[in-house]
Amino acid sequence: MSFNDIFKSNFLENITSVSVLDMFIAIVLAFGLGMFIFLVYKKTYSGVMYSSSFATTLVALTMITTVVILAVTSNVVLSLGMVGALSIVRFRTAIKEPLDIAFLFWSIAVGIVLAAGMIPLAVIGSVIIGVILLIFVNRKSHTNPYIVVIRCDGNESENKAKALLDTKVERCVVKSKTAQKGCVELNLEIRLKDDNTDFVNALSDINGVNSAVLVSYNGDYMG
Repeated sequence: MSFNDIFKSNFLENITSVSVLDMFIAIVLAFGLGMFIFLVYKKTYSGVMYSSSFATTLVALTMITTVVILAVTSNVVLSLGMVGALSIVRFRTAIKEPLDIAFLFWSIAVGIVLAAGMIPLAVIGSVIIGVILLIFVNRKSHTNPYIVVIRCDGNESENKAKALLDTKVERCVVKSKTAQKGCVELNLEIRLKDDNTDFVNALSDINGVNSAVLVSYNGDYMG
């Protein structure tokens, strides 16, 4: 193969298939919208452990998708090869929060739409999605539940403890009860009327109650 054959290669002709200006605009917009997705994720996250690496992945995923789709749209043959190459990719990291899946698809969708040249759709659609998530995810239509764990020595102290809770909290539901000889353990879900938790001290002062523990419950539940 001579140097003339090298310079006549289709590989070199593909260098100008996507202009530098188009690449620059697409990547900058992808970074901007990726940062917007990152900020919305940070504001709406309500899980136990916030993952900064996952949030950064949303920005990178938006930009990477944009670059890949730019290459695919510039060459039909490349698009067929890309389908085969991406079919072997597997995302094996466990998704702990269902809402994280929405953010992943949001990042990928923005990258695809930007690379396709539909900039208004990507920008306006992202703003609308972000506003909706900020409104609905952060909106609280219920009071947070708490779990009260009571250890007492018999039926009489158990009834006194439940009677006290009924007067101090808005709602009280028995979730579980463990009974052993000389010891009863109750797990009750309650809804507070206000931020006052002095009733826990009153529970521990009841004759026959060995301990009373109040625990905040942040998991998924039915209101």
